[in-house]
This record gives sequence, structure tokens and C-alpha cells, in this order.
Amino acid sequence: MRGVRIGPSSAATILCMTVPASPASATTTTKRVNERFVIEGGYPIAGTIRAAANKNAALPIVAAVLLASEPVVLHDVPDIIDVMLLIDLLVTAGCTAERLSANSWRIDASGGVDPTHLDPVLCERIRGSLLLAGPLVARYGEVWIPVPGGDTIGRRRVDTHVIALQSLGAKFTWDEGYRFEARDGLVGTHMFLDEPSVTGTENAIMAASLAKGTTVIENAACEPHVQDLCRFLVSMGAKIEGIGSNILTIHGVDKLGATEYTIQPDHIEVGSFVGLAAVTGGELVIENAGDLSQLRPMLLGFEKLGVEMQLEGTTLRVPPEQRLQVKDDIGGHITKLEDGPWPNFPADLTSTAVAIATQATGTIMIFEKMFENRLIFTDKLVAMGARVVLCDPHRAVISGPARMTGIRMESPDIRAGMSLLTCALAADGRSVIQNIQQIDRGYERIDERLRSLGAQIERVSG
Repeated sequence: MRGVRIGPSSAATILCMTVPASPASATTTTKRVNERFVIEGGYPIAGTIRAAANKNAALPIVAAVLLASEPVVLHDVPDIIDVMLLIDLLVTAGCTAERLSANSWRIDASGGVDPTHLDPVLCERIRGSLLLAGPLVARYGEVWIPVPGGDTIGRRRVDTHVIALQSLGAKFTWDEGYRFEARDGLVGTHMFLDEPSVTGTENAIMAASLAKGTTVIENAACEPHVQDLCRFLVSMGAKIEGIGSNILTIHGVDKLGATEYTIQPDHIEVGSFVGLAAVTGGELVIENAGDLSQLRPMLLGFEKLGVEMQLEGTTLRVPPEQRLQVKDDIGGHITKLEDGPWPNFPADLTSTAVAIATQATGTIMIFEKMFENRLIFTDKLVAMGARVVLCDPHRAVISGPARMTGIRMESPDIRAGMSLLTCALAADGRSVIQNIQQIDRGYERIDERLRSLGAQIERVSG
């Protein structure tokens, strides 16, 4: 398909001119609020599928394009609502964006953008808008970020972002949003983050890349998507040491230039598809799954639930008709699966782990340490027939296997939505999931891709 160059005056057409009727289209999101999934459970998810690129890598990488004084080409950009909204936001600020193919974009920020007049409507629809703070204050000496949106999974602090940018010399003020100023430029420093915040670390890395001198970031987040951002910046000319560790050293450079970069696979999507296959009994082959270093925490966590997986290179196979059995701790004690900062079990797979646990023989405690509202959705699983005791906002005890029946429900956030979808596909009868734009925010064309694997799922409007 021929690419269409988009300027700030035509942001509203950024997607409808390239791939009309895509569920991920930012400009069609409002029309899709009343869409729902209708699912007939009991059909195995089986076949071969290719994992999409990492949403949580794509967002900071798209934001980091603002640091470049030349055009950048990105491949394997996931066609999902959150990423498309961020591209829309860059275009309204003054960038040009050209879709080269279904998942490839050429984005040009060389002409300059307006860092203090970001579209508040777009910002409030996506938490990733906060990722513009670091690159814009680094390149232009100022930025104003309207209050961002995002999932309602609990309090999501911005303190780490502020502390990091202040450490580099930016002045922060609250002005119905987040305003940072560094008229004389940022200066490298030695900082210790108050928590290993992923997006806080990413803002610090991007800002430090154009700061004067050397910056050392201790207690840095080191998730695969943070590593991918670092590798992208290096491809543009940044100098970063310690990638993959929690201590990063960044030597500031005068400018960053053109690059062509492919975003890495999404280990969260891989884990989501593993869960779908495991609970429905199908044999699934996931290509482009990533390497062992990205998948090890997920593999170890799901093994506690009795899930069998076979990794060969970057292809992951889930054998059919698994007899899911929770592995008790030594001495017969109830086992616990808990998430945490990398390299612990990923918080974004906690909801999928809950879904698997409902179909596994035995009892397990799921301990969500990162977000206090992540497990609230389990009341919907109980209504389906799952045996779940929500001890408090962070802990749930699940006993299985439970025979579940389809119901009408609503997706509260991206990952809970995938858990509901997983259980609906394993349940008896028909389920209806509303508010599915939440799922579309994180999973590209999920209904189409699941149908190709044998799922009985339809997207219904009205």
C-alpha cells in the first residue's frame, strides 16, 4: 500500500487514509466504544501464529523519535490503539508520519515541534503521552504535558519521572499538567531512582541521551522493553552502557540521527497466547516469540501452573490437551506466584495467570505486588463459576479446575480484558465482553487472529 505523508493539519486522517476500518485506528476509536465480542466457548486455540511487536517498547521508541534530527523508519510497529494515538499526538505537535506498510512507519521530527502545546484530548486518552517529557525537554529545553490517561489498575506515580528530570537540571512546575524547563540544557548527573519505574527510567534515559556530560542511573528498570529502547537510541548514535542491568551509564551526545529499526517481539502477548492454548487444550506454535532471556520469567511462572512449553530458537510450542496441575511447594504447601520488577514474573501477565489457575487442578495464591486494582476484575470470573477468593486488592487464592459458564461482562483494562477473553474461550456457552476497545489498546486484531486459530469470536457493533 502506498504510504501517505501526514502533516499537523491533517492528523485526523492519519489512519483512515492508510488502513481504514482497522480496530486500532485512533481516529475511529470513538465509533467503536459500543463494540463487543461475542464468544462461543469450548473450541481449542490451535495452529500457528506470529507474535506482534512489544507495545511497551513501541511507545517509548515512538516518543524517542522526537530526539532525532533526521527521519526514522520503524518496523514491526504494533497496529494498536495506544501506539496509533501516540503517533497522532506527534503529528499534531508538528511531526510528519508516513505509513510504509501495515506495520512500518517513517516518522520525521526534523522540522521541529511545539513542545508546549500538545493536544490535551489525545494526551488524556493514553498514559504513554508522559513519555514525551524526556525527549522534548532534552531537545527543546521545555515541555508541557497535559494530564495523561491510561488503565485504572491503581495509583500510577509520576514522582519518579519528576525526580529524574529534576536531577538532570529541569525545573518542574504544576500547570494543569506537567511543565518542565531547562533553558540552558540538561546536565548529566548520578541519580538513584526512588523505584524502578519502567516509564520513569525510559524518560530519564531519553533525556540523558542529549544531556551534557555523563549520567549514571541506579535502580533503573531493566525490562525487555527498556532494553529495546536503549538499543534503538544506540542505533541513532546514543552512547549507553549497562543495557539489561539496573545500572545504566549514558554519555550525552550533541545530536541523534537517522536509523531504521525493528521493534522486538512482545513477551506479554506470547504469554497471553500460551494461556489461551493451555486452557482450551489446543496445540499452538508461536513464531517470533523472542529468545529465552525475554521469556524465562514467564516460563518459570507458568510452570507453577503445570503449563508445558517447548522453546526452540525463537519459536515456542504449547503441546495439546494439557493436564494443568498446580505444583505445590516442597512439603505440600500452597504455592505462590508473585510478580515484580524485571526479572521477576511480569505484572502484565498476572491476569493471564489467574485465568490459567481457574482451569488447573490444585490451589495457588496469586500475589500482585505492582498495582492495587489489578485483581479487582476477578469478580467477573467468580460470576462465571471460578473459585476465587480475593483476600485483598493484591492477593487472590484460586482453586481449580472450575467449570465455567459464559456470561455478559465488561473489560476494565487491557490485561484483565485478555483474562476475561481467555476464560470465555474455555467456558461453556456464550460470553459477551463489552468495552473491548480496552483490549484493542494492547492486542492487534485479536478477534481476527483468534478466528484463524479456531476460536468462535465475533466483533459486534451497536
